[in-house]
Amino acid sequence: MRRTAAVLLPCSLAVALVLAGCSSGDAAPAAAEPAKAAEPADSPELTTDPAGTVVDLDPDAEGMVFDPVTGLLAVAVRDPNRLVLTDVDGVTQAEIMLPGHARHLQLAAPGGPVLVPAEDSNTLVQVALPGGEVTETAVGDYPHDAAQVASGQILVGDEKGGTLSVVTDGEVTRTFDSQTQPGGVATVGDVAGVVDVGAFTITTYDVAAGELQTVLDAGDGPTHVVADGRGRFLVADTRGDALLVYGSDPLELQSTYELDGNPYGLAYDSTDQVVWVTLTATNEVVGLSTAGDELTEVARFPTVRQPNTVAVDPTTGRVFVGSRETGQLQLVDART
Repeated sequence: MRRTAAVLLPCSLAVALVLAGCSSGDAAPAAAEPAKAAEPADSPELTTDPAGTVVDLDPDAEGMVFDPVTGLLAVAVRDPNRLVLTDVDGVTQAEIMLPGHARHLQLAAPGGPVLVPAEDSNTLVQVALPGGEVTETAVGDYPHDAAQVASGQILVGDEKGGTLSVVTDGEVTRTFDSQTQPGGVATVGDVAGVVDVGAFTITTYDVAAGELQTVLDAGDGPTHVVADGRGRFLVADTRGDALLVYGSDPLELQSTYELDGNPYGLAYDSTDQVVWVTLTATNEVVGLSTAGDELTEVARFPTVRQPNTVAVDPTTGRVFVGSRETGQLQLVDART
């Protein structure tokens, strides 16, 4: 928003008799700038050694997803932009070149493909597992996150375009223009929950029907969202230091879990019913049980610096944390 200052005319004697005290000190304050999208904290230097094992990976590791069918971890890195596929110990198995950088990764389904929104190329890349074959689809401006609904359609959040692209069989078949700045995307059946990081809302869409359903406020600065095994959307309110729990049918806020430390990256373990949340202000990752109506903390570990992203192996419970600062990958066996 452009700021404007009030213009003050000099006080004449006649005006001064009527409006005593007119002076430049009476200027109306400039309107405040609207809050921008929340960002992860600039993580401090480490004061505690990270838990588990830390291995070197590649620059700007951000965006991860684990596939339990192939046992591969997919990690987006830069310089150059690539998708690195590693085994459960962080050993690189393959590298796939990408047309742009990525910050979010999801699986279309167990076994793949990996959905890679390549932001600065306006492309959704689908990478098959384990072979790495690539399919590219041109989408909207600056695709940030993508998720597949039960019908097989993929919803892509075009962050800078303020649109959502629906991809069917490799082509954009529908566009929603109801967002300001779409961020995280998650799905429950054919319903997608989309966090608008510019409007601070969560919106549900019936993607198969092509319908917008409900819009609700989502805290002070939401960023990411995942769905749990109970059909709920879990939203990281990064600026508000909380995890927000929404029922999906209908969309309604059910509870708020306060979580200091600028919660950011999210990953859901469907076996243990635990959502893993990275805290970028404190270099930690926290496990919250979703088994009950209220979230409860079940684990907390120190991490590598700048833990913007997290993934989990639901078979073994191993948690993977990526460092955007150092390019390192952290492996934590949470069940031992």
